[in-house]
Amino acid sequence: MNPRWQKSSYCSEGASCVHVAATPGTIHLTESGDPGGAILKATPAAFNAFLALLTTLKKDTARD
Repeated sequence: MNPRWQKSSYCSEGASCVHVAATPGTIHLTESGDPGGAILKATPAAFNAFLALLTTLKKDTARD
């Protein structure tokens, strides 16, 4: 199954951005600057844990 890639809504035109795609049981991430490059794959649970960690780190950084 070929993933349907979506660009982040936070990405400005011409910038190197994260692309994400979902297939049954897997979240795929890649960098727009290297479309033929590495693809990070994670389960939805692992991806949600990763997003939760990033959110926590962002909140902690904002307090400093």
